[in-house]
Amino acid sequence: MKPLARGGSEGAGAGVSTIRRVSTHRHHLAIYTGSFDPITLGHLDVLARSRRLFDEVVLAIGRNPNKTALFSFEERMDLARRLVAELVANEPDGAVVRVEHYAGLTVDYAQQVGAAAIIRGIRNITDLATECQLAITNRQVADVETVFMVTGEAFAYTSSSLIQQIAALGGSLDKLNTLVPPIVIDALRRKREDPNNPLGRLAKDQLAE
Repeated sequence: MKPLARGGSEGAGAGVSTIRRVSTHRHHLAIYTGSFDPITLGHLDVLARSRRLFDEVVLAIGRNPNKTALFSFEERMDLARRLVAELVANEPDGAVVRVEHYAGLTVDYAQQVGAAAIIRGIRNITDLATECQLAITNRQVADVETVFMVTGEAFAYTSSSLIQQIAALGGSLDKLNTLVPPIVIDALRRKREDPNNPLGRLAKDQLAE
């Protein structure tokens, strides 16, 4: 007995059907959210690795109501765009990256741009506990998944708040070169020299003491 042709039938004149592969690829867009005030090498490390997992990544700069911003949205956007352009030029095979800012809830922004996931960097167990609660809430409220990226060991203790404190308390900005890119160090230096900026005022108060 002849074996049946796949998709056909046995008998005279029966043809062999063609198996059609239907592409099920979906454009997977993720948002990497944060205040990025300022953006650090740890942020860029997470972004670089995220580009290997998604088709497109939006670095989304949000507003943290619990913190007084050091850099304006415009300044953070400028720093991020310049650093992202450099990252993409050095690693052209990764996902497309664009930089945007948003106001309001992260889940609302995720739905607005059609994000498949929210990327969050995890430095330690404290981060994980906090982020797990947010991830569960985001999934229940907006059906948006969260992808945790464990930061590189070199950046396990790096945070934007720590950078601000070092800069404000008179620490050597040049010694921050293992934590932030050079253009961020230059931007911090300008802030510290500006008496009208909170960072400059705090630095001046420290000198007065």
